Amino acid sequence: MNHLAWRTPAARAATLWARRRLLLPLMAAVGLAAAAPVLAGDDLPEGAQEMRSAVVAVGDGPEFPAVPAPVQAVTLPDDWSASRPGFQGTVWYRVQVEFDPLAGERRAEGAAAGSGGARRGPAGELLALHIARVCSSYEVHLNGQIVASGGRMREPVSHQCSRPQLVTLPPALLVAGRNELDIKVVGHRLAEVGSAQRAGGLSELVVGPLAALAPYHGRQTALAVGFAQGASATLLLMGGFMFVLGYVNRRQSQLAYFGALCVGLAVFDSRLWLRDLPVSHRVAEFLLLVLLAFITWAAVQFLLRSRGMRLKQADSGLPVQCAVVAVSLLAAGPERLHMLAVVWYWVFAVEIGAAGVLLLRHRGSAEMRLPAALLAAGVALAVLAGALGAGNAAQFPAGLAGVALPLVVLFVGLRLVMQHGRARREAEASRAQLEQGKAQLEQRVREATQEIERNMRQIADHKVEQVAEKERKRIAADLHDDLGAKLLTIVHTSESDRISTLAREALEEMRLSVRGLTGRPVRLADAMGDWRAETVARLGQAGIEGEWHGPDEAPQMLSSRAYVQTTRILREATSNIIKHSGASRCSVSCVTADGDFQLVIQDNGDGISQDVDARLDRGHGLASMKNRAKQLQGQCLVESGPGYGTVIRLTLPLDRATGTS
Repeated sequence: MNHLAWRTPAARAATLWARRRLLLPLMAAVGLAAAAPVLAGDDLPEGAQEMRSAVVAVGDGPEFPAVPAPVQAVTLPDDWSASRPGFQGTVWYRVQVEFDPLAGERRAEGAAAGSGGARRGPAGELLALHIARVCSSYEVHLNGQIVASGGRMREPVSHQCSRPQLVTLPPALLVAGRNELDIKVVGHRLAEVGSAQRAGGLSELVVGPLAALAPYHGRQTALAVGFAQGASATLLLMGGFMFVLGYVNRRQSQLAYFGALCVGLAVFDSRLWLRDLPVSHRVAEFLLLVLLAFITWAAVQFLLRSRGMRLKQADSGLPVQCAVVAVSLLAAGPERLHMLAVVWYWVFAVEIGAAGVLLLRHRGSAEMRLPAALLAAGVALAVLAGALGAGNAAQFPAGLAGVALPLVVLFVGLRLVMQHGRARREAEASRAQLEQGKAQLEQRVREATQEIERNMRQIADHKVEQVAEKERKRIAADLHDDLGAKLLTIVHTSESDRISTLAREALEEMRLSVRGLTGRPVRLADAMGDWRAETVARLGQAGIEGEWHGPDEAPQMLSSRAYVQTTRILREATSNIIKHSGASRCSVSCVTADGDFQLVIQDNGDGISQDVDARLDRGHGLASMKNRAKQLQGQCLVESGPGYGTVIRLTLPLDRATGTS
């Protein structure tokens, strides 16, 4: 059944509207990703010529290899990950460009005739070469003369994979008819790159008028590079802000992880800013994959913390995973980097996807659940695209990773900021209510204090304590004279040994309670004498050898309450030894030292097993003994093990036991 069915119509309408608002950014992101080819200008400009075939030769010389060198015809785009996955080095591409010096004039005349005008165009026009993708760096030669360079052609090689290129062909080098256009490309083999998108390759070539290709190139560059750079800078700023916000508010740790995710994504796209890296290709690929592990760590933790979960496996496993990624890449070496990277890509995508599914199954508010799930889907898809994407996907930066993912991340960041702001406002309102409630509480406390003071004065005036003392003595006398006499009669007249024993025990307990009611203190020496006689007698009746060790003189006094509670603790301990220990000998030691009275009861029995311990704690067992000691500001410790006997240590402060404080 739909979980919205039980809610009120107004609540259902509000929830559905909130979900629609959350879906709008996703729809916009998907629309932009789908429209990326259109925005980039897939339709060729008028007068442009697309070249999808070339002659290829391998060589690292300053010009296209001589005729004896092996050449072959290839179809553009040429992705080294498919056509030459094991090759790394330099490849020359040669295409033939037809140049007509009067073509521009004829087009201008045709345009003028179509518009009814008489203006003539120029005698010639500038030609340009547009390269949608070349990886990693390039040089352009026209009729044997170099006309453009993409940067360093030696390690560390410049990275041009994500940037469309526009090269102007100098008119002075062009000849009427056929011209030889050579593109020298240096790239890396598939095995040594983390993603196929960074393997060597060359896209189709477009040659046409510079005036027509410049807007075409500008649109593709704006979408592939400009938008990505702007999104990267925005993510960096937002990530720093969110990380500081989460660090300051430790209870909202998901903000810090989201900030780390944004910073990681921004740094991952830094290759769009830095074409000439200060490190070698191998080091750059290693750092990118380790950074991707860090991004996965931040994404998974953000999703889990957004659900209110803190898994120990994730807290310890994800940092270890980052170290394992680095160690595995170092151990595999550059020859197996791509193969291992694809495995890690899948692991990262599965982890992020699983965290997103777990978040969707959460039955909490949909305010952050759906945006965070969209974020999980976007990051997971971007990771998979890095593992599965083809090298000729020139529109990939303008697709999901370049458009949809930054929009979703920014949207989630805005939702987090709004949620944090609302939480702060609610906290301020709660604080104001708390201050108001505190003032009211203080007023009530003052009134209650005044009432208590009045009552205390009344109690002092009427001498309630003396009346209560008289009443306790009267109750004690009644118990002793009435109930005690009846119990004594049962002891002597009952024919049942069991009833006689129970009556005797009840009589002893009644006498102990009467002593507590009278409130008269007891000398410690007299108390130890009573305890010794009772304990040794009970142990002897049960066939257990009893030993008693105690000082000959003990001038201290015990309050009636301390005497009663200590007696009951000792009785309970003796009963447990008789019933459960299976002991043959028991010793009791009494010591007074450093202002404390310590009673140690030790037997040589079987010890306390877990079953017996649980059974004793359910009634008046070990728990009751500890509680009685706690009431006297003391402690009762039990040391036992199966087969090693039991030691019970009762420690009472004499200043509390005597009632002096």
